[in-house]
Amino acid sequence: MVLDNLGSSLRGTLDDLRGKSRLSEDDIDDVVKEIQRSLLQADVDTSLVMDLSDSIESRALDEEPPKGTSARDHVLRIVYEEMVDLVGDSTELPLEPQTIMLAGLYGSGKTTTAAKMAWWFSKKGLRPAVIQTDTDRPGAYDQAKQMAENAEVDFYGDPDADDPVEIAEAGLEATAEADVRIVDTAGRDGLNEELIEQIERIDAAVRPDRNLLVIDAAMGQSAKDQAQEFEESIGIDGVAITKLDGTAKGGGALAAVNETGSSIAFLGTGETVKDIERFEPSGFISRLLGMGDLKQLTERVERAMEETQEEEEDWDPENMLEGEFTLKDMRHQMNAMNKMGPLDQVMDMIPGMGGGMMDQLPDDAMDVTKDRMRRFEVVMDSMTEDELENPRSIGADQVRRVARGSGTDEDTVRELLEQHKMMARTLDQFGNMGDGDMERMMKKMQQGEGGMGGMGGMGGGPGGPGGPFGD
Repeated sequence: MVLDNLGSSLRGTLDDLRGKSRLSEDDIDDVVKEIQRSLLQADVDTSLVMDLSDSIESRALDEEPPKGTSARDHVLRIVYEEMVDLVGDSTELPLEPQTIMLAGLYGSGKTTTAAKMAWWFSKKGLRPAVIQTDTDRPGAYDQAKQMAENAEVDFYGDPDADDPVEIAEAGLEATAEADVRIVDTAGRDGLNEELIEQIERIDAAVRPDRNLLVIDAAMGQSAKDQAQEFEESIGIDGVAITKLDGTAKGGGALAAVNETGSSIAFLGTGETVKDIERFEPSGFISRLLGMGDLKQLTERVERAMEETQEEEEDWDPENMLEGEFTLKDMRHQMNAMNKMGPLDQVMDMIPGMGGGMMDQLPDDAMDVTKDRMRRFEVVMDSMTEDELENPRSIGADQVRRVARGSGTDEDTVRELLEQHKMMARTLDQFGNMGDGDMERMMKKMQQGEGGMGGMGGMGGGPGGPGGPFGD
């Protein structure tokens, strides 16, 4: 999204400040102008941009950097803190029984968001259900039902009914055993009396615990007016921003939400039911600035590992740290990585790998990585059970046979075997680490001092220096 440009352009400006113990007014002025330009391009309201840049400028000039912190990193810390304050808090969504109603205009992504939220709650151990009440949009029922099936959650709708209030009431009764009921409502091209009257009737019948407004990131600053009108009608407890994976100017929507007194609950980051995140201001801004988001990364890794184990019951990831690391283990790990989502999103979560570091990769680097993993899968499919279990025993004759059988070439087979050796060495290092070693490694990751061995090799991505708060 356009907001990503803020991270790369700001990091480029800050790189010019390396080695300086103190910053001049001209240095600060250059940084502030870059922030203003990037935020205005991202469609953030002009008055908010000026307030933010004034705060950053005054703090950068008046505050002394803490001992041991470079002037450059002190400015980055100030920018981070001020931007977290700009986007506000996240909406509180306790993991307990509740009913949530979604509101929004046509095309905002309500139906997709309902299924995504249901999937998210299901992964938190709750039983969710989606109730589809849109009787206006052709195909709304079929789309909602299919999305609910993709999310593997309960669904209720009635394609033959005309009254959305009756559907909502029947849906609540039919899904009485669900922990979380998510009620999807109709939209319009614009707010009008008919839409307001309908959603007020559903609100009165459903009596939801929370009303969430779904906003397309492309709405920009007009999201402010939309949020205020829905707030006056039914009351808005939070916002879900969709389509942040595209080129939408998400800054306007993010900042406008804060202007209304609402807060953000979820972010839609892709097209599948798994492409949703709880909005965490600190992690979100940290990623934009190229500082990573270890909390979100950890959640994705744990979820991917659990899903892989459920599908492949004979595999235990803890076994990779014990005994011999086989090609079977490597295939399981590749499967888990695929479940973590698009590689560019995952890389953004690794400290030091987002922002400017990502810009150093070729445009097609992630596509190449996906193709490479698919080729590795094909090669492994052509191997015998013994070869998968004992890759070190594979000789030249076997390489030629596997290359012919997989329709690839010998270089690809050797590349797979070399990748396996590298990952085995990395895992061996993990297995031999003491608690102190692990703590030091995690600290380095948080400071962006190195890439991820296994992932860096798989993706061909850069490691090395470039941490957010350490040269």
